[in-house]
Amino acid sequence: MSSDVPLQKSPMTLWYGARKQSLNPSIASSAKDSTGATGPGMRIAIQGEPGSFSHEAAVKLVADATIVPCSLSADVFAALDDETVEAAVIPIENSLAGSVSEHFDLLLTHDVKVEQETLLRIHHNLIALSGVDTGEIDRVFSHPVALAQCRRFLAEHPRMEAFAFYDTAGSVKQLMELRDRHAAAIASEAAAHHYGAKILEAGIEDNPENFTRFFLVRRSKDSVPDPKSNKMSLAFSLENRAGSLVAALSELSALGTNLTKIESRPVQGKPWEYIFYVDCQIQSLEDGLRSVKSLGPHCAMVKELGRYQEAR
Repeated sequence: MSSDVPLQKSPMTLWYGARKQSLNPSIASSAKDSTGATGPGMRIAIQGEPGSFSHEAAVKLVADATIVPCSLSADVFAALDDETVEAAVIPIENSLAGSVSEHFDLLLTHDVKVEQETLLRIHHNLIALSGVDTGEIDRVFSHPVALAQCRRFLAEHPRMEAFAFYDTAGSVKQLMELRDRHAAAIASEAAAHHYGAKILEAGIEDNPENFTRFFLVRRSKDSVPDPKSNKMSLAFSLENRAGSLVAALSELSALGTNLTKIESRPVQGKPWEYIFYVDCQIQSLEDGLRSVKSLGPHCAMVKELGRYQEAR
């Protein structure tokens, strides 16, 4: 074959490449319409497309939000850094899949604060073109976490081959642009309505107790802690000495701080060293400040990630 003959790319490959380009935050800052931004209010960056669960959470937190889609989580924080947007909404934890570790790392490495949190009930749906029946579907696209949460449905439909995609709503957008009658997406009802698609099967998630916790994040200089804050997120690393973790947690306990979550993440470039992330309930903003101060003697680093009202 002559080297002058160009390699053929599938429609999906061409579509996905085009979407990554159009979701670049640098484009968002210069041409608002190219981002798919919606609403007249605060500009909020999300990872993914309009109609995604992050979009739904952002509007729940700020009803008139202008949604600015980004292709990657790192792009969301870059948009915050360069002031393209005023805030970001990120998923931080799912009740079935666990924590979104990348987002903990990004909260630590950027000068931002968590200002609010909310919980969103996650309903997954099989979505296709109008006029298509379930029996015609042999390919299903969605975010890997969504696919993992619908294993039972996919096992009951062995004809359907699952393909990981970068975003739930993005898989619906791809479906509608390619007009593929043998493909479907797994996404939210909002995504189906947003792109004019049809829900073939509703509520296909394995477990109905499926909730995702989302943070509203702002630049530290712009963030104002809620005076009614009753929860705080912290990150800290420990001095390399015996009992340092127990001592740090004992200090929090002595102040009456109720620890609701703790997990560790490895420090990049430092094998066997860890950053600890904790969520704790507090009685007041002052309690939060005292908690941060109490950790100082035991920790090599302490960073308050934010104080906010606990979502119920």
